[in-house]
Amino acid sequence: MSDRERAIQLIEALPENKIAYVIGYIQGLTTEKSEIEEVEPDEWDLRMIEEAEKVNDGHGILIEDLAAELGITI
Repeated sequence: MSDRERAIQLIEALPENKIAYVIGYIQGLTTEKSEIEEVEPDEWDLRMIEEAEKVNDGHGILIEDLAAELGITI
């Protein structure tokens, strides 16, 4: 059995309510990068970027430090 035939067999076994997930995934795989529309940021996007830059200086935080700050043990 080919991979394509196996994929079709698996899709046919899926319940109807999960087919949309498969379609979305397959569409993502088949979309060429050139088909993806590049959109320039609008005023709202630029404001959000500006706000984020005020709050975040570009440095990250270790997950362990974040957990400790939140009182979570990992």
